[in-house]
Amino acid sequence: MSVSAGPVSTSDATHQPRDHDKARGPGSAPPNDAAMKHVVQFSGGIGSWAAAMRVAAEHGTDNLILLAADTKAEDPDLWRFVADAGSLLGVEPIVVADGRTPWQVFADQRFVGNSRIAPCSVHLKQRPCRAWLTANADPANTMLYVGIDWSEQRRVPAIEKGWAPWPVRFPMCEPPYLSKQDMLDWARAERLRPPLLYEQGFAHNNCFGVCVRAGQRQWRHLLTVAPERFAAAEAEEEKLRTQLGDVAILKEQRRGVSYPLPLSELRRRAALPKALPDAVHTRCLQTTRSPDDNADGDRARRTVTPSSRSARRPHPAPIP
Repeated sequence: MSVSAGPVSTSDATHQPRDHDKARGPGSAPPNDAAMKHVVQFSGGIGSWAAAMRVAAEHGTDNLILLAADTKAEDPDLWRFVADAGSLLGVEPIVVADGRTPWQVFADQRFVGNSRIAPCSVHLKQRPCRAWLTANADPANTMLYVGIDWSEQRRVPAIEKGWAPWPVRFPMCEPPYLSKQDMLDWARAERLRPPLLYEQGFAHNNCFGVCVRAGQRQWRHLLTVAPERFAAAEAEEEKLRTQLGDVAILKEQRRGVSYPLPLSELRRRAALPKALPDAVHTRCLQTTRSPDDNADGDRARRTVTPSSRSARRPHPAPIP
């Protein structure tokens, strides 16, 4: 089938290609073998969809695989988007699952996930995907694709190392360089309704907005737009605190010392008109150490163009 490679960003002329644009190391060159499997790590986010579209435009869909991991904690609309995207491409997504929820993983590991270490990413996404690859995808004739974009090119070497021995490409780190808004507009142009979480103001479409990788700003946003989901997460965290002691998803700094910040306390403070630190971006599938030791916290960021990357706002001070 014929698939659109997407729009050409007006920001291209201002983007200076980095080292990873020019040479990303072994395994980064496009494969020519007609029998090559093209496996897109299909998270349900707009970046992985855009990556899949570019792969389909370049290689067709006969050997295209959309590999999705079910954390048992996703927004039902994520699965609507996955199904609609699969229909658009003419490819039935493959869904793998551990079977547990993130909270069950935390209880089993006796560890509450946070912005630096997320056992849920390892057990519910990376390991099931790696198990499927081991059983079904010979590295000699398989190319993996990850949907990070040009703003995260610094992560390319670590992701390549983490998914070895499978080679990895990053279609959205290649020109034309698109912002997240460009990708959302592209989906609408294809008559594909983007995931609901983006419309609700979340930076990423994962875990129903209830992500331990997120920072205080996203959790306050969750409290505002979906208080019932915040309350459910707060209850789960309290169960773990009963078992494990004074631990929490969030932390805060007071006089240079880090302290747990329970969701119950964040909710109590929510009425205070104070700015909070930027949220933390999720990267569950894109391993930074190894597929079994992932750190899916990169920083959530504003949608920017390449020319405006240097114009960053200073982070507001944490809650006193």
